[in-house]
Amino acid sequence: MATDSSRPLGAIACGHPVTAAAAAAILRAGGNAFDAIIAAQFAACVAEPVLTSLGGGGFLLAQPKARAPVLYDFFVQTPCVRAATPDFHPIRADFGTATQEFHVGLGAVATPGTVKGMFAIHEDLASMPMPELVKPAVRAARQGVVINELQAYIFQLVAPIYAASIDARQWLAKTEVGRRHTQLQLGDTLEHLANQGSRLFYEGEWAQRITSLCRGGGHLTLDDLAGYRVERRQPFALQYRDVALLTNPPPSSGGILAGFALALLDDDDVGALEFGTIEHVSLLANAMRESNEARVRVLAESGSATTLDATLLGIYRDRLAQRAEFKRGTTHISIVDAQGNLAAMTLSNGEGCGHFIPGTGIMLNNMLGEEDINPDGFNRWHADQRMTSMMAPTLLQFTDGRRIALGSGGSNRIRTALLQVVSNLVDFGDAPQASVERPRLHVEGNRLSIEPGYSEECMRALDGPFTVERWDARNLYFGGVHLVSHSGEGFSTAGDPRRGGVGRVIRSESA
Repeated sequence: MATDSSRPLGAIACGHPVTAAAAAAILRAGGNAFDAIIAAQFAACVAEPVLTSLGGGGFLLAQPKARAPVLYDFFVQTPCVRAATPDFHPIRADFGTATQEFHVGLGAVATPGTVKGMFAIHEDLASMPMPELVKPAVRAARQGVVINELQAYIFQLVAPIYAASIDARQWLAKTEVGRRHTQLQLGDTLEHLANQGSRLFYEGEWAQRITSLCRGGGHLTLDDLAGYRVERRQPFALQYRDVALLTNPPPSSGGILAGFALALLDDDDVGALEFGTIEHVSLLANAMRESNEARVRVLAESGSATTLDATLLGIYRDRLAQRAEFKRGTTHISIVDAQGNLAAMTLSNGEGCGHFIPGTGIMLNNMLGEEDINPDGFNRWHADQRMTSMMAPTLLQFTDGRRIALGSGGSNRIRTALLQVVSNLVDFGDAPQASVERPRLHVEGNRLSIEPGYSEECMRALDGPFTVERWDARNLYFGGVHLVSHSGEGFSTAGDPRRGGVGRVIRSESA
């Protein structure tokens, strides 16, 4: 029997051991789930720098104990004005089985929200001083993080971005497998930020550096930075079978699209099917195709919606036709503490624009480099508007009292990754790790991308109704769902191996 000195303090699931260690240190120091997730976010900027940065944005779905849940939207904002001659150009990332085009340069930078987001969450929900919360990240930045195979692979995918500037090229040269990558400037930056607050980034010296840099082909001005606001929203609520689900509300579309697909599955007894059979995979693929074709769009003023009725869906389709949408690289962190606080945070820097804020070690985002938001050509986005996103941090409440916090990276595959994991949990009764390790598929238009693990018979049946794109191994292309679960029986976790997943139950005296 465990002694009281080794009692469980909570659980974390995320994309890197350094990120997990930061959260664990804060929980052991007496912090709550929100202290821990702030610390984990700062550490992720050090350990997962292509996927998240202080120059990007994201969302936190927070469920404080005995309080109403709230969604913190600290995602990026489109600039107020357009540069006359933006620095903006395409590069291609090669996943092996598929390639993807990204647009980078200073003209791809939208107004960052991460820094203000962390301070807003800290003010509302945290219990420890901000300087304490940055310490694990500062230590990791100064001591260095050993580059693992996944991070080296991600760096290789986006290597063309890092040709944009001398600083970026020098930074990339330090990212081969096994090398200890130090980021001394970023360590100093985190300390300064914790001591001086978000004003340094949005109105002070760093704001001046950002806007001076953007005079070389970017859109951002001091007005963009000073005018940025964190939005607190009511989560979007829906029911899948007997499980209550909360997720990212409008103006982001990932949560509502996942909900739309779940609503389509709700009419079928998925659990009566054997996983991976022709019937099961066809049902999933068709639900994905229908939700993809529906292209449900959402508006901020619809954020109080609690159902997926036909009238509401019609509003979403009609009103969001012109809202900017971002669907690129991301990471996710889920945390629950012993007091019952849950936190699900999804973060992104896109892939980075290729330029660092001078003297800070912070690469700015490339959120405006998204082809889907510019059907009439690039540089036609609506000014001064919160961008929507596929990111969908999510909470599940089961009738037996079990609660789960989860989310995914994976750009446009976020919604289908979450759809499949939720179905695995609810319909098949999977344990957390099994739910994320099942093979996945994704439908885009008529193309069905599918991981190994399905029968040849199933492949042949799908090849006809869909154009089947077979992958030879699990891949981060299909998302990275990290989840934590809390019930009367204790904690459990799942880290997605597609994205370096780490799942840990944290104890007061555990390593």
